[in-house]
Amino acid sequence: MNASPHNTGSGKALLARALKPLAWCRRVIFERWLRLWSLARLQEAIGQSIDSSNVIMGAVELHGSCNIRFGRNALIYPGVYLETQGDGVITLGDDVVLSRGVHIVAFERVTLGDGCMVGEYASLRDANHKPDPVSIRDSGHLSAPIDIGSNVWIGRGAAVLKGVSIGAGSVVGANAVVTKPVAAQQVVAGVPAKALR
Repeated sequence: MNASPHNTGSGKALLARALKPLAWCRRVIFERWLRLWSLARLQEAIGQSIDSSNVIMGAVELHGSCNIRFGRNALIYPGVYLETQGDGVITLGDDVVLSRGVHIVAFERVTLGDGCMVGEYASLRDANHKPDPVSIRDSGHLSAPIDIGSNVWIGRGAAVLKGVSIGAGSVVGANAVVTKPVAAQQVVAGVPAKALR
């Protein structure tokens, strides 16, 4: 005989109530330890202290020379990818938010000012491959710094390319490709990104 939907719901509710203390333990204890562990791993990898006000929600993927500087009160979601090559440096100001899947690559310099928020899967790369008809992979790179002003919001999936500066208080729309400087207080969107107002 099949269980009635009413009986299944009661069993599910009972099980959910029974598991609630475990869920609390995971949320309160495990997630706090994960944040501490992620902060410790990051400090060890970059070889310098990171202010304890920064919240590292999960593993950050690091590549290259790990020349990364953190301000205070950052919120870094799991799955962020940070890469510096050679003397390249990534500098994050205070109160920066890097959402899940953000990629930042610096061959020269990528700087994010205080209060910047970068949406999921956005990409900031200060270098491009040199064109080469034989082997693009082995052609080397052309780089130019990226400078993001304070209180800038970069939308989900946006790409900010080499040599771009974005002025304070600007907004970059989702999936935009920013190839040229953006003045302060502008809203840009599209491919390539253009000012909306």
